Amino acid sequence: MLEETTRDVVLEPLDDWIVVEPLDDSETASGLIVPINEGAQTRQAIVAAVGPDVESIDPGDKVLFPRDAGFEVRLARSSHRVRVLKREDLLARIHD
Repeated sequence: MLEETTRDVVLEPLDDWIVVEPLDDSETASGLIVPINEGAQTRQAIVAAVGPDVESIDPGDKVLFPRDAGFEVRLARSSHRVRVLKREDLLARIHD
């Protein structure tokens, strides 16, 4: 039997890709994702990482993007979900 090892997975975007952590979803204890505003055409997120070709956006920025843009990714065995987008998919930076 092989011994299972665990490691933290770090998602490093390439080229002009961006990893964001969406802000407008809430997750129930059972893991069900419930959109706070299903009718909204856009979502807000915090930028977690940017690829080397991305300009004018930095990790920690709050951004706006179309609801269906990019790809949802679940990291490792956790319920932590992120979204991977192209830089061109971002609509705006949000200043609170």
